[in-house]
Amino acid sequence: MKIQGKMFLWLSVFILAVAILYGVWSKEPAGTTALFLAFGLSVMIGYYLAFTARRVDAMAQDNKEADVADEAGEVGFFSPHSWQPLALGIGGALAFLGVALGWWLLYFSLPVILVGLFGWVFEYYRGESQNQ
Repeated sequence: MKIQGKMFLWLSVFILAVAILYGVWSKEPAGTTALFLAFGLSVMIGYYLAFTARRVDAMAQDNKEADVADEAGEVGFFSPHSWQPLALGIGGALAFLGVALGWWLLYFSLPVILVGLFGWVFEYYRGESQNQ
């Protein structure tokens, strides 16, 4: 994580230089603002990674002598199957279609989105996946 923190902090220095040069030469407020916001985002991510790297154990990526297999292990838990993303996708498609056809379509898409969202959050609290 130390490497990623340094990369983002160096990236923020570059983005700041580009933002200043762009702002002085172009005198265009939208692009200048976007570059300064990108600078702020890069600083936040870089600071978080550097701050966190000091408090966690050294990872294999921080060791120059490490092999690829040193970082092997459990990545996380991934659900084997779920119908909830399909409901969220249909609800989202209806919502964006409502922007094109008419805002009244949002009344039909909001319940579909809410059912998909609540189903996704609570899918392991009921049914065959419920912990006993």
